[in-house]
Amino acid sequence: MTSKERFHSAMRYEGYDRPPARYYSCPEITEALLNRYNLPDELSLREKLGCDFRLVEPKYIGPERRLLRYGAFADGLWSEKYEMLSFGDGEGEYRESVFQPYKDMTSVEEMNQYPMPSVDWYDYSSIKEQCEEYEDYVIWIGGSSVPDFINGISRVRGVEQVLLDIATEDPVFLKLLDMFEEFNLEKLRRTFEAADGKVDVVCLGDDFGTQNGLLISPNSFDKLLAKRHKRFFDLAHEYGAYAMMHSCGSVYRLIPRLIELGLDILEVVQIDAADMDIEKLYSEFYKKICFCGSMSVQSTLPFGTIDDVVNEVDLRKELFRDGGMIIAPTHQIQVGTPLENIEAMYRAIGGFKE
Repeated sequence: MTSKERFHSAMRYEGYDRPPARYYSCPEITEALLNRYNLPDELSLREKLGCDFRLVEPKYIGPERRLLRYGAFADGLWSEKYEMLSFGDGEGEYRESVFQPYKDMTSVEEMNQYPMPSVDWYDYSSIKEQCEEYEDYVIWIGGSSVPDFINGISRVRGVEQVLLDIATEDPVFLKLLDMFEEFNLEKLRRTFEAADGKVDVVCLGDDFGTQNGLLISPNSFDKLLAKRHKRFFDLAHEYGAYAMMHSCGSVYRLIPRLIELGLDILEVVQIDAADMDIEKLYSEFYKKICFCGSMSVQSTLPFGTIDDVVNEVDLRKELFRDGGMIIAPTHQIQVGTPLENIEAMYRAIGGFKE
């Protein structure tokens, strides 16, 4: 089976030669794996691991932006600023928002001092060519930062303020919701048009959960976000693609609502969070929604044995023997994770290439 055939068979619950797989990790882990296998770039690493997904995206041609390490931008699209900040013992870094332009604003009128990004800052002309290059793979567009209403707006307004905004329905927050929706919907629509029917999945994101429960109440989700997310799901379906949504944390209580809204695939299935046990999710939602992820970056991958990793993969292969599961980490694989465990995961999935 090609990657594309494998994925679509899994989505139809028609069986496959092996489960589809995705790969995501922090840059330090990718660099370590490239060195381990003496590979030239991340694309060749994805090929070796048996990752079935390939990203196509428009080229940024907008105003000049300062670059940080690993190709990350220091200047955000919404006038926010980022820096690379170290964590733990200094072995790893994350890009964090250090300036939030809308943080202290109390009226919509104040928002005019910062420009809204334009979809014209991107060149879509190479999209179809990219799709043709990856024709045997699962072609995806978007990403976890699209539309990313809670996380994304937190980066331009601050986490604490956004949590207050959700409770108070602050007009500045509501306006930012409109702006994020408008920009991301149109950018995706132009990408879909340029791809000419060749996109398999649109990846979306919004973090709804914490380790112990929901970050946003079901009532607030319905009032503020449900219709907005449905427009993204509907856009994917309009162009013959599946809608996949990233959310960290315990989102169990929202899954039935996301199914009603038309979500096809829930990612990343953080099994260490409350009520997110993979067997529980299988028993309640099998053939109602597909899952992507579920290999823990909090427990099994960093702290388990190779046998632990293989047993977790085998459990998923048994539960989802006919489809409904894309095996992948529950987030970016973190610094300190044994490379042997990562290799064991992809070997057990079945796509690892010697």
